[in-house]
Amino acid sequence: MATKEFPLVPATVPTVETRFRSIKTQIPAPESIELLEKMRRLEPRSMGGQPPIIWHHGEGVTVSDAYGNRWLDFSSGVLVTSSGHANPDIVEAIAGMARQGLYHAYCFPTEIRLRLVEKIQAMLPAPLARVFLLTTGSEAVECCIKLARTKGQQIAPNKNIIVSFSADFHGRTLGSQLAGGSPALKSWIGDLDGRFVQVPFPDGFRQQDTSFAVFEKALADQGVNPAQVCGVIGETFQGCNATLFPTDYAQALRRWCDKNQAVLMFDEIQAGFGRTGKLFGFQHMDVVPDLVACGKGMSGGMPVSAVLGTDELMNLYGPGEMTSTHSANTVCSAAALANIELMEREDLIGNVARLAPVLAEGAERISRATRGLVGRCVSVGFVSAIQFTRPGTTDPEPDMAWQFVKRAYERGVLLFAPVGIGGGAIKLCPPLIADEAALREGLEVLEAIAEELGAEFGSAAPATAAVKS
Repeated sequence: MATKEFPLVPATVPTVETRFRSIKTQIPAPESIELLEKMRRLEPRSMGGQPPIIWHHGEGVTVSDAYGNRWLDFSSGVLVTSSGHANPDIVEAIAGMARQGLYHAYCFPTEIRLRLVEKIQAMLPAPLARVFLLTTGSEAVECCIKLARTKGQQIAPNKNIIVSFSADFHGRTLGSQLAGGSPALKSWIGDLDGRFVQVPFPDGFRQQDTSFAVFEKALADQGVNPAQVCGVIGETFQGCNATLFPTDYAQALRRWCDKNQAVLMFDEIQAGFGRTGKLFGFQHMDVVPDLVACGKGMSGGMPVSAVLGTDELMNLYGPGEMTSTHSANTVCSAAALANIELMEREDLIGNVARLAPVLAEGAERISRATRGLVGRCVSVGFVSAIQFTRPGTTDPEPDMAWQFVKRAYERGVLLFAPVGIGGGAIKLCPPLIADEAALREGLEVLEAIAEELGAEFGSAAPATAAVKS
């Protein structure tokens, strides 16, 4: 699903000056146009889908440019800056490691790697027992797929099928996109690998029947023998719509994987490390997977990811057989450790659990204010997804989401809209440090935008259904 570039023509917008927002120039800032135009010429066209705001620095829940404008960040840098921007503890951890003269170590042992792995391992529920540090979420997903396929082949040569879910997003590398649930995102592959199959995600919206029988029927309809399935991977909550697996479904899936000797894998790249109001999203379901892919909010801003797994699965490969050039980069590891320690010290997960109702209620008001433009609103923890749909359907309406994002950054609130993975949704994902005042200010701005769009394009249709996961 394509998206439009945001215009590089400065527009006169209302001046804003509040505790969290400051808009003093036209948007985009006239002084930034030359730089933005150069970026459009030098970078792939795909980068033009980003709002035309040149970030200069951040502080807490805000991001500023170099021209006097400041935005309330409801994107968390796409769910990354969980402890806010430029947290002093994380900044010092990064600077301290650089001052030590150690900013790369390949796979040679370092104390900071040990400290981070030890910290994460101590947080894991059994039987998860080992931690493998990597760089990106896609890399972590690829590793999970590799381990599941390896384990399957130990059982039987043809036990090599990976099952995933419609609309899931697992990354942009070949394996992660084969596992992904959006046909549009993998059309470039051409001949798809028949050993990757998708089943409907039980979201209760586009897939109304959320019973586990749908999973089993979908496999049977595709001629998949459960004995050939080596692994099942799913986003704990779908990145395109913030929907968690229903608890009964997740528990049935756990039993199915056990029965069929399949590895259960959860993609927690967005959900992990507090975003849902629990350390891991799967804890809402009272199940424990065999492998977990983590990233984003784990580090608070630096490129580091992890695979968490059982002793058996994590020991399938011998010394030197499973590595990565920037695995456990020392600066990234120091940042991640500081981020996790800060989350514990400041009880950021508790903050999310306490204030999640404020975000959810605000998202519901925004949805209702559009007068029928939104088909569904789903919230869990500090993430809300507001899905714009075409009237009378569940089909996404990406143009309306694009318009919403544009009006938001013109008024001092940063959002992002997932593209091609369910489309038409805007995501509200404030940093986990956000207080009630920050949430309410951002929500009020977004509700006003929703009212405008509703007046321009909406109808007197019934209010949208709001769902709290």
